[in-house]
Amino acid sequence: MTWTFAIINYSKMLIDRELRKTEFAKKVGISANTLAKLSRNETVSMDIIVRICRSLGCTVDEIMDILPETRAKK
Repeated sequence: MTWTFAIINYSKMLIDRELRKTEFAKKVGISANTLAKLSRNETVSMDIIVRICRSLGCTVDEIMDILPETRAKK
């Protein structure tokens, strides 16, 4: 079985802090391309995850969840 992850609370945390995604991305140093990947739940580097957690003052398990892969890989 293959596993993947999904960032699940990232957007909610921004809303709770009254931050727009673009403002947050600029503050953290995330490119527009990476911001788009996050919005589509695509893979990003661990460095990005760490920067997000440090900026939001949270731990990885607060913004990520590990899920079984839902589509067959070829």
